[in-house]
Formats: sequence, structure tokens, C-alpha cells
Amino acid sequence: MTLDDLRTFIAACRHGNLTAVARDLGCTQSAVSQHIKRLEHEVGLDLLERLPRGVAPTEAGRILYAAARDSLAGLDLALQRLGDLRDGHGGTVRVATGATTVKHFMTGAIVAFRRTNPHTSLEFQTESSSRTCLAAVAAGHADLAWVTIGEPVRGIEQRPVAALPWMLAVRRDDPLAERERLTMDDLAGIHHIRLPETSTSRLRLDAHLAAHAIRPPSTTGVADWDTAMLLAELGLGHAVVPDLPNLARTSDGPLRLVPIPDLPPLTVGWAARQWQALSPSARVFAEAVERVAPGRLRAAAGDGGAGGTTVPHPARPGAAETSVQSSV
Repeated sequence: MTLDDLRTFIAACRHGNLTAVARDLGCTQSAVSQHIKRLEHEVGLDLLERLPRGVAPTEAGRILYAAARDSLAGLDLALQRLGDLRDGHGGTVRVATGATTVKHFMTGAIVAFRRTNPHTSLEFQTESSSRTCLAAVAAGHADLAWVTIGEPVRGIEQRPVAALPWMLAVRRDDPLAERERLTMDDLAGIHHIRLPETSTSRLRLDAHLAAHAIRPPSTTGVADWDTAMLLAELGLGHAVVPDLPNLARTSDGPLRLVPIPDLPPLTVGWAARQWQALSPSARVFAEAVERVAPGRLRAAAGDGGAGGTTVPHPARPGAAETSVQSSV
């Protein structure tokens, strides 16, 4: 039994199709079958059931998959860290984020991190929702994800960082713009600009509104909070948004942000597969973001947060790049 055998088996359970596994692993379907057969020979049981259109784990396969999945994920992270140490490189921190996360939460942290860790690459993978950010971490495509904290997810550790109050973004010429704060009843008459139904923050907001029997009509759907506020400014409706950092606030601007204190704050923070298996660079970056997060729930980096202190990597020629990838 080899690590490659286990990786191939786990991929087969996830995909349910050996052809897809071969494509992802860059090998032939015959090679995939050989890995599975070797593993079945080792345990003395059939691990996959061959179906007309793919494969599915047997009872024995489900037992092995449950045991191997998280353990192998942690081992892969450890091997990656060992490779960075062996090669003397700063390594790479891969972060899955929402469309506007970097702008609102990470600009200052990126500057501070780059100053002390110039040879570590930062890669940002833009996802459409917290759910897809968590999926990127679970699949090993990202080390960290900045998400709306939600229900527990198997194999993922979520770390709350900040609690963001809700506000109503409304044009200055709207009657609601004259209020100092709004009640839940005030929201019953708004024309709501909503995020997609897959958005965790939208689901959380909708649940709070429904608990008060408030279901405002939706005039427009958007992909992110910045677009929601822009459309509110253009008069297409009202946007209930969290009090995001780095929002443009001007006393004479066309948009007013009115607090809604009756709505429970939106909790956001980090997600990772195993915090203890993260690279030192990933922990340092997570700590840097936590340190400057508004409304943060952790008073200091050393109080059980992402942990660690800033550890500059040994100097070497050339500086690493910071890249942004979009998947939507």
C-alpha cells in the first residue's frame, strides 16, 4: 500500500468516475485501476463497486475513505512544508476569498506580510461564496479561506475573527436616509438588493428577517456587497450590508449607510483543514489579517488566534509574486 494508492482511491471516491480521476492525476485509466487493485489486494476486500456509469465505494471502501481522507490531507500539508524547508524557499500561501475580501479585509495585512516575508508568494483564488471557498480548502486547492462562519463542516476548522454589524445602504434622498438607526419593522418596506441564494451571508440574513416575518421583495440580484451598494446608490433598491472595512464614507456622498442594531452581527473569519499543519507563512498571514480586522473577536495574535509570530524567511535572490486568480 502506497500513498499514491490511497490518493488515487480517495480521488475515485470523490469523483465516482475513474476516467475523471485519470484526467485529474495526469495518468491513464489503466494506471488508476492498478492502484485500486493493489489496494484491494492489500486489504483483501473490494473497495469500489463498478457501476454502469462509474464507481462507488463499498462498505469496506467507505470505512477506508473515512479513515484516510483527513489523515492524508494533513500528511500532504506536512510534506509540502517539508519540501519548502528542504528547498530553502519561502513557499506559497494560497487563500480562497470572496470577490471583495482582499479589498475590505486584507490590504493592510498584505503590505505588512510582504514587508516581513518578501520571499513568500501569496495566491488569491476568488470564489463565488463561502461554500465554494470551503470546498477549495477541502480539496487542497487553498490553504486558507476567508468565509462567513457557519455550521461545522467535516474536515474543516473554522476560526471566527470579526463580528460585523449590519447596515442599510440607501440613497441620500430616500426617507430612510434621514434616520439615525433602523428597526426590523423598517426593513419590511424596502426593495431588497440580494446576494445569490448560495451565499452563506445571504442565508444568514434571510433567516434573521424571516424570524421577524419580514420578507422584503427583491428587485435585483448581485454577486458581491460592493455591487449591491453601487446599485443602491443608483436607486435600484436598498442593500442590507455588513459594516465592511474600507467602505467609502463621505458626509455629502449620494449613499448613506444606516445602522440596523436589531440584526445580529455577521461573523467572519478563517477556515483551514488543520491549523496545526499549516505552514508557518500561512499562520503568519492569517495572524496579520486578524491583527487589523475591525470588530475582531480576538484581542491579540497570541490569545489562541492563528498563532505564531512573524518569522522572516532567509534572504535569497529575487522576490516572490503576489497573484490573483478568478474562478468565476
